[in-house]
Amino acid sequence: MIMAENELLAFRECWKQELTHKIKEDSSSNVTGQTSREDSKLKRYFEDFGQNRSLLKIRHDAALQGRIKGGNEAVLSAGKPQKEDKPEYVSIAEGLLDGRTSPLLERMQEERSRRKRQYHSLTNACSTSLQQQPQRKINKGDKLVDQFIQDLNETNDIPFFDIELPYELALKIFQYLSRKELGRCAQVSKAWGVLAEDEVLWFKMCQKEGFHSSASVSDSPCWKSTLRDCRRSENAVRSNWKNRVGSISQLQYELGKVLCDVSSCCGYVVAGYTSGDVRLWDTLHWDSAASFLRPSPAMVDVTPRPHVSHVSVNDGVAAAAYDDGCVDVWSTETGQEPVHHFQVPGRVQTLSLSSDSPTLATAAGLDVRLDQPDDRGYWRTLCQATLPKPVGVHFRSLTHGSGGRRGDSGPLVALSAGETVYLLAPEYQEPRVLHTVYGHPVTCLDASASRAALGVKSSGWAMNDGGNKIQVYSLDTGQSEVSVGNAAGDFSCINLRDSPAHLLVCGNKDRRVRVFDLRSGSSVISLYAHHMGVTSVQADDWKIVSGGGEGLVCVWEMRMGAKLWEMHNRHPVRHVRFNASTLVTANIPDEKSPRGACITDDDLTAHRRHRGVICHYDFSEDSISQDHVLPICRSNYVESSGYNYNIGLAVPYDILSGSHPSH
Repeated sequence: MIMAENELLAFRECWKQELTHKIKEDSSSNVTGQTSREDSKLKRYFEDFGQNRSLLKIRHDAALQGRIKGGNEAVLSAGKPQKEDKPEYVSIAEGLLDGRTSPLLERMQEERSRRKRQYHSLTNACSTSLQQQPQRKINKGDKLVDQFIQDLNETNDIPFFDIELPYELALKIFQYLSRKELGRCAQVSKAWGVLAEDEVLWFKMCQKEGFHSSASVSDSPCWKSTLRDCRRSENAVRSNWKNRVGSISQLQYELGKVLCDVSSCCGYVVAGYTSGDVRLWDTLHWDSAASFLRPSPAMVDVTPRPHVSHVSVNDGVAAAAYDDGCVDVWSTETGQEPVHHFQVPGRVQTLSLSSDSPTLATAAGLDVRLDQPDDRGYWRTLCQATLPKPVGVHFRSLTHGSGGRRGDSGPLVALSAGETVYLLAPEYQEPRVLHTVYGHPVTCLDASASRAALGVKSSGWAMNDGGNKIQVYSLDTGQSEVSVGNAAGDFSCINLRDSPAHLLVCGNKDRRVRVFDLRSGSSVISLYAHHMGVTSVQADDWKIVSGGGEGLVCVWEMRMGAKLWEMHNRHPVRHVRFNASTLVTANIPDEKSPRGACITDDDLTAHRRHRGVICHYDFSEDSISQDHVLPICRSNYVESSGYNYNIGLAVPYDILSGSHPSH
C-alpha cells in the first residue's frame, strides 16, 4: 500500500514538472510581447499551488485512510485560491491531482438536473390541465386499443384533427371513405369513432349503395345496422339465385285459352289471351287474386271477341291492343273498367308504355301516335305521324327516353321501319331520322334515357366488313357513338334499358349471348346459350338471364361465364324480366290456333301443351320460410286450376268415400 502511494506521488511530481516545462516553452515562444492572459494566470496558479502543496498532500492522505469524511469542502475552501479563469485542461489536471474523477461528471450531473427540472415543470403543467378537465370513466367494454390511445392523448396531449377542424368539415371529409375505411378510422380514437358512427354518414352510404333511396334520415334509428342488414339480405338473395333456392309459381288464368303476349314491371304482370281476356297479377300481394281487366263497353257484345295482340304495363297503367285495332288502358290501382279507349284503322303492329310515365305509343300500319293524360286525368293525343314504311311486327321497337338537351319537354320515342330508325317527340313537327342504310334492315331495337341501340343486318359485300353489327347512337346529339358486334347471324334481341351502365347485352340467331362494353367497343363475354337461337335476354352487374326458342331459361354467372341453372318449358321464351329477387318468364306459343286440337274440349288436361305458361320465381329470403305458401297450394277444389292440379290424388278418394279428402 505504501509502495503504491509513493508511485502515485512520483507520477504526480513528474506530471507537474512536464506541465511546468510546457508552460515555460509556451511563454518563451511568445516573443511578440503579447502574452496571453491565460498563461499569466496559469503561472500565478502554480505558484499558489506550490505554497499549498502540503495542504493537498494532507487531504489526499486523509482520503486514503478514511479519516476525513465530511471536511473535504472545508479544506478545499481553505486551500483553494480565489475564483480565477483557468484553461479547461488545467481543470482536468487539477481534478486528477486532487484524486477526483473527470470534471465531465459534474457537467453531466448539471445536465441531468436541468432535464429533471424541465420534466417536473412539464409534468406539473399537464397535471394542472388534466385536473381542470372532467375525468372520463372508461367502460369495461371498451377496446384495449381505444383505451391505449385515450391514455396517450391524456398524457402527452396529442391533438387529433377533429379537435382542430369543425365537426361538419370533418364529417364532409369522412363522406369520401368506404365502409372498410370508416371501420379503420373508428379504431383510431374515441373522437374518430364517434365521427365514423354518425347517422348522416351511414344514411348517405346506404343510399349510395342503392338501398332505401326514397327514405329520410329519421326513418331508421341506426343506419349502420340497416345497411348491414340490407347487405346480408342481398348476399342471401344472391346465394338463392345461384343455387335456385326459392319458390316457383305458374300464373294461370283460364285453361283452354292460348297465351298471346305478356308484360311485367314493378311487380305487376299482365297477360292477354286468344279469348280476348286480359289478366293482371300483383306479385307483391299474393293474397289478391288476379284482376280481370274488362274491355270497353263497345267490345262487350262483339262475338267472337278478337285476340289480344299486344300488352304492356308499368307502375301506373296497363294497356292492351286487339286484332281489330282497339286499344284499352286500365289503371293498376282501380283496374276493372278501362280509363282510356280508342281504335285505329287496321291491326296494331306495336304497343309500348313508358317505364316512368303513363305515356302510350302505338303503331298501326304507317301511322304512329302518342297518348298521355293531362293534369286532370283526361287522356289526349300528344302527336301523330305517318311513316313511309310500316313498323315491323317481329320485335318490340317502341322505347322511351329523354335526352339531356331536351330537358323535361316530353317523351321521346325511337321506332324502326325497314332500314330506317326514327325519333318522334311532341315538339318535333315530323319524325327525325336517326339511322338509315339502304339495303340493311334493322332487326331489333332498344333505347335507354340517353342512347339507342339497333341491330343492323348486313348482306352482300357488307358481310366482308365483319358481318352483322349493333350501332349505338346518342339521343342527345343524334350521332353514332360506337359500333359493336361481329356476327354471322341476325341479332334477335337487345337489352340496353335494363343493363348496367356502359354495358349492352344482346342475343343472336347464331345461338350466342354477347355482352359489350360501350366505352371500349369490345366484347366482355360471349356464351353459347341456346341451340334454336336467343329470343330474350337481360343482365345486371353479375348475372345474365336468357331465353331461347327451344323453351330454355338459363341463368349465367357473368364473371366466370358459367351456367348456374336452367328451366325448360314448351314453346319459345318471349319474355324475360327480373329484379333483385324475382324473375318472370313467359313461354308463348307461335301457333294461336293449334291444328288438330279442340280448345273447347271438356278434357282440360289434354291441351295444356298448347296454352303457354307464365312462371314467377321468387328468390327472396321470406320465400323459403314456412309461412310462404304457393298460390296453387292455397287453391280449393271449387277452382278448376286447383282441382286439375290435384286430380291425380283426388279421384281415388272421391270414388271410395264420395267426398274430398281432408288432406
